[in-house]
Amino acid sequence: MSVRIVTDSACDLPAEIIQEYNISVIPLFIHIGEKSYLDGIDMKHEQFYENLDKFPSHPKTAAPGPEVFSNYYRQAIKQPGDQVFAIHVASSLSAVYRSALVGAESAGVSVSVHDSKQVALGAGLQVLAAAKAAANGASLQEIRTIVEDLSQRIHLFAALDTMKFLQKSGRINFTMLGIGSLLHIKPLLKLYEGLAITEKVTTHIRAILRLVQLAKNLGSIEHISVIHIQALDEAKRLYDRVSNLVPKNNSPIFQSVTPVIGAHVGPKAVGLVCVTR
Repeated sequence: MSVRIVTDSACDLPAEIIQEYNISVIPLFIHIGEKSYLDGIDMKHEQFYENLDKFPSHPKTAAPGPEVFSNYYRQAIKQPGDQVFAIHVASSLSAVYRSALVGAESAGVSVSVHDSKQVALGAGLQVLAAAKAAANGASLQEIRTIVEDLSQRIHLFAALDTMKFLQKSGRINFTMLGIGSLLHIKPLLKLYEGLAITEKVTTHIRAILRLVQLAKNLGSIEHISVIHIQALDEAKRLYDRVSNLVPKNNSPIFQSVTPVIGAHVGPKAVGLVCVTR
């Protein structure tokens, strides 16, 4: 009897980790005009972001229906007695969690659904912790305890290059966009336990310095990884600024944000995912 880990494509992890731990990933939808794409499958990151400002209409994102979740949960079961632990993107930001709950009820197998209260690698680190615990033979309840503890210690901070894509996706109003563009404002996003808070700074370097300060304000940190959108070099420079905040054996993940999230954020964004002690 084993615990199988299932997540969705808004919970970012490198492909090699997903393969190593046999994690099942449910792709979310990206709608561009009349066409629909499966996130992470039908379009590569580079292709999506290079065309993000050129698409005939701004991409819209959507959660699959409950029946899709049911099918993935059933397919994750490999032998009698297996159980599924599903970790999904924050319920405060997406309809994914609600659809997953309905799907779990009709799956006909043992499924426990966890609200990560995070997004991108903030959720991905929880998936990784669950997968490692499952690989070591932990029970479903033990895995849930590990992940629930971790989720309360994860902070995500991100600096966006522009407000434009937030406005296009309906995340801010047009008036705010006009002010932001006029003043060259760089939005900052902070996400902790499902609560998203925004700040504004006026230059890129101030945004980077603010990310560093936010990390410092957390106090004792056991791990930091970095997220980015077409900004790997900037992500590495950002990590250099905060590497002194974590143990020397910290192994950061530099993760490109998946298009289903990046559609709302836009290229050149960078961020920190910090785990406190």
